[in-house]
Parts: sequence; C-alpha cells; structure tokens
Amino acid sequence: MPSMTTPKYLGRPSTLPATPAEAVLDYVPNPRPGRPYMVRFTAPEFTSLCPVTGQPDFAHLVIDYAPAATIVESKSLKLFLGSFRSHAAFHEDCTVGIGERLVAEMSPIWLRIGGYWYPRGGMPIDIFWQSGPPPEGMWLPAQDVPGYRGRG
Repeated sequence: MPSMTTPKYLGRPSTLPATPAEAVLDYVPNPRPGRPYMVRFTAPEFTSLCPVTGQPDFAHLVIDYAPAATIVESKSLKLFLGSFRSHAAFHEDCTVGIGERLVAEMSPIWLRIGGYWYPRGGMPIDIFWQSGPPPEGMWLPAQDVPGYRGRG
C-alpha cells in the first residue's frame, strides 16, 4: 500500500523489508506537475534468488518514468529493491513485477524497466517492459547497459 502523505522511511533509520510485499513505497508530490520530464533510477547491484536452486541472481536494473502527480521517494525504492535479496522469483517476474507495482501505485504518465541479468548457466537474460507507448516528444535516452560479452 503506497504512502502518499508522511514518508515512512525518509529521515528515519530503516531496516530492509523482509519481502517485496511488505515493502512500502513512498510517493511525494511531483515538484514540476504539468511539465513533461523523465526520471531514471539505476540499480547496478540488484539481487534476488533463483526459485529453483535458491542461489543468488544478479541484475543491473534501469527504471525510467515520466511522472504525473507523484514521484517515488528514492530511499523507499532502494529498500523495496533490496527486499528482493531473499525473494525467490524468476527474472521475468522480478523485472515486470517491479514495473507493474510502480505503475499501479504511482500512476506515472509512462514507465519502462530494463532488467539486464548476469549469466546463470552461461546465459544472460535481459527483460524489458513498459507501461505503454512513450509520450510524444519525450526524450528517451538509451539505457546504455552493454550486452554481456564474457571474456571476449
């Protein structure tokens, strides 16, 4: 459940939520409503657990969004992403689930997420999701996460 009034985490000592479902994402009013712009969050050390083996999986996440009435507060987003450390789910579920939760709670104009997963079993997996077509005229910089090249 999103917190829209008093941020739960900002300015307070905080512990990592035990699960993504328990994590609270805080939202604050957009300081530039009516002015189209894009926000980018990059999480190069995202981790979750393989739901089959229980071993850790690692990804580089890039979240881009065009805010509407609210923006997500970054500390709560960091704690939410950190809560996946002990969460067992496939790459697709983690990546798309993060994007869907942000869209459901924040209702941005537009959001996209790229999940660039490091190799497991010798094969990297990249997952991409967006809420719909990007807004017309919006500057969309490349996510610039290079494809996995191994030792080559």
